[in-house]
Amino acid sequence: MKGFIFDLDGTVYLGDQLIDGAVEAIQALRDRGDKVVFLSNKPIATRQSYAHKLTKMGIPTGIEDVLNSSLIVARYLQKVCQLGDKVLVVGEEPIRDELREHGITMSENPLEVKYVVLSWDRHFTYDRLNDLYQAAIRGAVVIASNPDRTCPLEDGTIPDTGALIGALEGATGAPIDLVVGKPSPIAAEAAVQHLGLDYSACYMVGDRLETDIKMGNDTGMNSVLVLTGISTRDMARTSEHSPRYILNSIKEIVNL
Repeated sequence: MKGFIFDLDGTVYLGDQLIDGAVEAIQALRDRGDKVVFLSNKPIATRQSYAHKLTKMGIPTGIEDVLNSSLIVARYLQKVCQLGDKVLVVGEEPIRDELREHGITMSENPLEVKYVVLSWDRHFTYDRLNDLYQAAIRGAVVIASNPDRTCPLEDGTIPDTGALIGALEGATGAPIDLVVGKPSPIAAEAAVQHLGLDYSACYMVGDRLETDIKMGNDTGMNSVLVLTGISTRDMARTSEHSPRYILNSIKEIVNL
């Protein structure tokens, strides 16, 4: 039995367009007894919405089979927050909902928070940057949901959380404290524990060298790059994060 951890955007679909052969490939893995989980860095949608989208596309998926950076952030904060700790959140409603469901206390006052969650926010403003900055210089621990600089769509790419990380680091002159989404080992552990298999029996399948492939390599999984999203074959040749396998698309995953 093998475990397959699939990225979503750029791997299974692009925006609302399903990658050709994705339905058949995932069904074939399930039919032969392999385990499948979906792991997305994208924090602007809920796990429920991912499960619904995949099911509607022809890939039956329950919420329990979807992990995303919002859930991983929430679980991490549950472990580290002490009674009375407050969290400043830069992000959209889905990640805020996940934090609420996990009992995390949020505050909009940067002067009283112990942690900052820095996530993708398509309404980001200078005032929010200043909130981040004021919290960070006063010692708040800055946790990013994901490091992705861009997100792939059908017709190109748009800025992602990495752009906001760059803005804060440019202001403080120091790196943020932690990323919990891919390529973090925290994200890898969440996926592998969900599958109930050893790292060596798992395949991390994604379109980004610096997140999907790096995480797979760093944690002893089998890394699989698909060429339907951000990274290209030429990029893979020169990258320090060299995938174990390169596939034209998810359609070929059954041949591994």
